[in-house]
Amino acid sequence: MGLLDRLWPVEWRVDRAAPRHAGRIADIHAEGFARGWSEAEIEDLLGDGAVVADILRSEAGSPVLDGFAISRIAGDEAEILTIAVAARQRGRGGSVPLLARHLSRVGAAGARRVVLEVDEGNAPALRLYRRFGFEQVGTRKAYYERRDGTRGTALVLARSLG
Repeated sequence: MGLLDRLWPVEWRVDRAAPRHAGRIADIHAEGFARGWSEAEIEDLLGDGAVVADILRSEAGSPVLDGFAISRIAGDEAEILTIAVAARQRGRGGSVPLLARHLSRVGAAGARRVVLEVDEGNAPALRLYRRFGFEQVGTRKAYYERRDGTRGTALVLARSLG
């Protein structure tokens, strides 16, 4: 926890995402990934009955979204399609309650296993996923397009929910 958080502690709130959140989710996604998803792509996902999506806010009742998580469920397995925290809120601990609540909702929707891909160079995300018990089960070479034009290897991680 940094000095800022000791002076002004953050009370994170995680709620279900709704189509009205698509624009801000797209903005946060664009901050975190070389190829951000459009508002229309996010709206399509949020309208899919197999998708579980959550939003993160730094204050109860705040209209400002600080992060999101989106997963798709197929049978008893879920894939975390994308998860991100707004650049201005990174490093303040919001990803922990976001992922905890999201995994709970995915499990309640019937998933018994969760998989995801993460860029091998994304140390903060790897720390988060390992904290939650995810283990590497594979790799995908040159999977991620990076902002500098290079391609990054994706680590495929998985964990059981049951």
